[in-house]
Amino acid sequence: MLNNMNLKLSDREWEQFKLASIFKIENCKCSKVSGLQKGSTPYVGATNRNNGVMNFVKADKKLITKGNCLAFICDGEGSVGYTIYKAEDFIGSTTVKVGRNEKLNKYNATFITTIADTVRSKYNFGFKRNETHLKNEILMLPANSKGEPDFEFMEAFMKQKEQEKFQEYNNYINQRIKALKDFKTVEPIEEKEFGEFKLQSIFNSTKGDQNKMTDLKKGNFPLVSAKNGNNGLKDFVTKNNKKVYSNNTLTLNNDGDGGAGISYYQPFEYLLDSHVTSLNPKSQLSRLSLLFISRCITKQRNKFGHGYALTNNRLTAFKIMLPINDQNEPDYDYMENYMKQLEYKKLNEYLSKKEKLNANA
Repeated sequence: MLNNMNLKLSDREWEQFKLASIFKIENCKCSKVSGLQKGSTPYVGATNRNNGVMNFVKADKKLITKGNCLAFICDGEGSVGYTIYKAEDFIGSTTVKVGRNEKLNKYNATFITTIADTVRSKYNFGFKRNETHLKNEILMLPANSKGEPDFEFMEAFMKQKEQEKFQEYNNYINQRIKALKDFKTVEPIEEKEFGEFKLQSIFNSTKGDQNKMTDLKKGNFPLVSAKNGNNGLKDFVTKNNKKVYSNNTLTLNNDGDGGAGISYYQPFEYLLDSHVTSLNPKSQLSRLSLLFISRCITKQRNKFGHGYALTNNRLTAFKIMLPINDQNEPDYDYMENYMKQLEYKKLNEYLSKKEKLNANA
């Protein structure tokens, strides 16, 4: 067993393995997701998000694929070529194939999926990940003395990485708790009085100017678009002479399928596409106050979509409900301390649960 060792990738011998020499390949079974009812069983299809889960459906024994396997996404623009680990049973689209090996577990599987994803760029609509191409994929993996994939090393290495990340996160949590401990206790949000405010009484708004994002080159500068998730981040690009939007501001999606009406807090300077508006506070507001306000804005997202975009006129009329003080002004002190109190509580709950898990391990 490889325990309590400083394992390094450079200490191992690496060899090439055909994917079919490591895994038994099976097909997933669902050809018509529209025929499935809503439920609690994950439905896995052509997506590169949410670990392949596109929906939750009612279990059907004829369509179930057993877990503890690798799922290979074989079709779908932007998702073909991805490999994910599925611990749980699921229903998979026929555009998904799975690989099985009795030595597979969540640790060595995570190692292997990382390697497998390095070859995904060769796939596109003109070059499908069919069964022949899949079986002939070459994986460069650590090998043991028998010239076989070293599942034991891969598992131990990932456990080591997990412990390093846990320690790093615990250090961060303890630092955050120390920084938050002097928060001012505030009344529950359901007991706080709220008032109505025009969005443009609090923020100066500027619409994004990037309407040819394909012209931007890859770089290190965040590009924010009208996405639902990942804080709106679309890519990292070179800023060159493009307009840069200030940090410690909010962004608000004007349009976009599934993303319209969502607001995000932006801690860094960024570029902005033309379907998003930057909201720059007219007075100095803290990160926590802005996070609070972003959630109040997003609460109204259901009224926006491709058929009802956030135009300039609608932005001018846009109103939000915020906690108020005795002068009927936005109570930023309450917002900041509410967020501090909430974060402090959640971080302590995490540490308490982790201690219990360690005690029962």
